[in-house]
Amino acid sequence: MSELPLRDRYLALIDEIVETTLKGKISSVDMVYQMLLKGITSGTGEVFELALSDRLNAIQSQVDSEKDELKKAKATRSLRAIKTIQSQWQRWQEQNKTTEAIASAVKEITTADADERLAIFLRVTDPNQKNPLNLAQLQELSKSLQQFAQADSDLQQFSEGITRGLTSWQRLQDNLVSWMYEQNQGSLGFGGVPGERGPWASWDKQVNSELPQRLFRTLAMEESIIQFAEQQRGVTLRDWVEMAIVLQYLQRGLVNWFDQQAYDVKAGPKLSISTFLTFAVIWSQLASGFQSIGTVYSDACSQIMFQILRTLAQRPYFPFYGGIFASFSGTYLRDALDYLDEPLQQVEGTQEKARILTLLGYSQRALGQYQRALDFHQEALEIARSASDRPCEIANLNHLSRTYVQEQDYAEAINYSQRALILSRQAGDRTGEANALVNLGYSEVMQAQELENLEPETYEAAINYLEQGLKLSEKLGDIQSKALCVSSLGIAYLVIGQHQTAIKYLEDGFKTAQVSGDLYLQGRNLACLAEAYYHLQNAEKTVYTGCLGMYLLEQIASLEWRQSAGLLTILQGQIGAEDFYNLLQQHRPKIISVIGVDGYDHIPKLLQEYKQDI
Repeated sequence: MSELPLRDRYLALIDEIVETTLKGKISSVDMVYQMLLKGITSGTGEVFELALSDRLNAIQSQVDSEKDELKKAKATRSLRAIKTIQSQWQRWQEQNKTTEAIASAVKEITTADADERLAIFLRVTDPNQKNPLNLAQLQELSKSLQQFAQADSDLQQFSEGITRGLTSWQRLQDNLVSWMYEQNQGSLGFGGVPGERGPWASWDKQVNSELPQRLFRTLAMEESIIQFAEQQRGVTLRDWVEMAIVLQYLQRGLVNWFDQQAYDVKAGPKLSISTFLTFAVIWSQLASGFQSIGTVYSDACSQIMFQILRTLAQRPYFPFYGGIFASFSGTYLRDALDYLDEPLQQVEGTQEKARILTLLGYSQRALGQYQRALDFHQEALEIARSASDRPCEIANLNHLSRTYVQEQDYAEAINYSQRALILSRQAGDRTGEANALVNLGYSEVMQAQELENLEPETYEAAINYLEQGLKLSEKLGDIQSKALCVSSLGIAYLVIGQHQTAIKYLEDGFKTAQVSGDLYLQGRNLACLAEAYYHLQNAEKTVYTGCLGMYLLEQIASLEWRQSAGLLTILQGQIGAEDFYNLLQQHRPKIISVIGVDGYDHIPKLLQEYKQDI
């Protein structure tokens, strides 16, 4: 039987078990299980399952059509035997799923073309799988690949990269969060003095492998990740796999730790979200940098980025009203949507896809790409509706309202905010309701301004919506929604010329956005503060807030930095370059405390860039 083709061998095994059962030589289901255990080769379960299905269908058809009573009785007994084999096959699968998963992974990697192996490796080690590989299983995968490897082949490099990555991770694991207690006042987050404190500098000292060390050093010094990747022309598959494993396990380890700190107002979900998005951005930037070396590493970086986003999309604290500030090119975007559309993940994938599109839409609005943002949110809205993901549906109605304001289509903005308000109240989505109230009030203020409606009642009604939203967000303890509420109130009062009141809300908005970690809202509040101070002829504060806002918006590639640059250029023309830079110098310590020395030095360059483009 061993010389037969595999499918025929499994059909013969099934027939043997059936015949033995009919002759009364099998006294228990355990005997069937033992025959399966002895007869099925690891990694060939799919072939056995097809053979079993064929035999089951054939015998079922015989039972249904047989007229002869004796033959029908025998076929019925055979069918019972087949169903016993089927139940024991399910038992075999359950008890051997780890071995099968590793064998299947090894088969996929070893039989693939060389340029496809990295993508397949990342797919079989994807944490979003139903039964993701744990550390011990990943080490087992490394050993299995080694058995197929020739000296210095890519399979050997995979094997060694996995082993080295796991070794490096074990060195880092015990000191995963020690950097938090080295920082002043035990502050949490990825901040710190460049090169001295923070996670990257701490991990740089603990790991002793060259590529991860260089990456950590780059991150610690706040240097360009894209340039770092562009310089890795001699990177080997072994090095890349090690770096990938180290980075992925660091991200998962941090998220697990932050998830356990739910009682800590400084940590918990806020820092879990921050970790997901920080590592997604790192992988996005690595993808951009590796593009100049070749598509294999670049595509692999993108693949990991989308895996991270997909994991975040499944978390209960998914940030419907926050964003990721990375520039997704058409290629990356297509890859993302292909990944999210995987047939085997169709049900989960649709909901996850809608949520990730929500993030992408928010990000595109921050970048000033309003039409792309509308396209993302419209598609997310339709998917969320079909997937019955009501919070996601409401969030996208709110985002569409906000984006139409940016497009100065205030009637559509009001329409979507009203729909969001009705639906959120029906669904009991209080966060969605708070955002809808804010968007409705904000849209009505902007429409009244465009129509030059000077009736106080119009603005009072609109601002009443904004204040209701603020009260609700404060009641919910929702920092992200509160940041949007106070910011919107500040802008509303700025629009109607109540500059002192606007400043009060905008300053609160900036501080709240700092707590929520939303860089776009931080920059937007500062930019609006500069405008309010300019109207009050306070040049000193206009320079301080305008320069900070301009820098933060430019850092996330938002086109809105140019509005601040334009205001500052007008002010410079009014008070003279010397006085302008004297005011900037006066605020140097305060500015450095927020954006560092390099950020401060970059401000004059941005103003010069703006003037050259006029």
